[in-house]
Amino acid sequence: MNPDDPTLNRDEVDLDTHRLTLAKITWQDPTSGDIHEFVLTEGATATIGRLKSNDICIPEEHVSRQHSVINYRDGIFVISDLGSSNGTFVNDEPITDEFPLASGDQIRLFVPILIFSSTVTEEDHRQAEEHGTLITATANTGGGKIIISNGPQEGNIIPLLLKKVTIGRATTNAQWEIALQDPSVSRPHARMQLVDDTWVVYDLGSANGTFVNGTQVHERGRALRDGDTIKFGQTLVLFRAG
Repeated sequence: MNPDDPTLNRDEVDLDTHRLTLAKITWQDPTSGDIHEFVLTEGATATIGRLKSNDICIPEEHVSRQHSVINYRDGIFVISDLGSSNGTFVNDEPITDEFPLASGDQIRLFVPILIFSSTVTEEDHRQAEEHGTLITATANTGGGKIIISNGPQEGNIIPLLLKKVTIGRATTNAQWEIALQDPSVSRPHARMQLVDDTWVVYDLGSANGTFVNGTQVHERGRALRDGDTIKFGQTLVLFRAG
């Protein structure tokens, strides 16, 4: 089947099979000496952390449960820290905002070091498929969830089951769908709403603001992409689409 055939029904094409393989993350387990390679395709989002639920699991004590995330943004891969306890460093420089990655960069999770490379062979791709370490873009189906990255609710995964959810501070009489145990979160704080299969976050006049990837959200709202970080008060969450 030729995807460039103008007579072809585009709905019948598996677009994921035509995505470019763009990057590779390599990590060597210091205990076993085993080398682990993760291959990222165009549009991929990869979470990194100690929990097995991460796309890239680094089971070391200095690594937070949800430590950092790599996103594909406007043709490049960028990395963000997810409020980790010990920080994320690129070439020994601590990162505080989205940081663009270049081939050969060293990503340090306090102690563990991962190597980012834009040189990926067909054999790398085949091996990643075989070992389940090929990370591809998430299809936008209108579904979604948020993963709390810090604070007393760290690691909690909250599926977005309704088309409109309100986020606010956890109180005894809280009436919002997502209650956060954070005194810096307002009552209520923000709203997430599904608009034409895209999740949008709106601030509801909160005292400490709502931020997406470090940029403040205003009343017009901000459309979300897979892998975006959202900060409600001091609580940082990771948005996952699909």
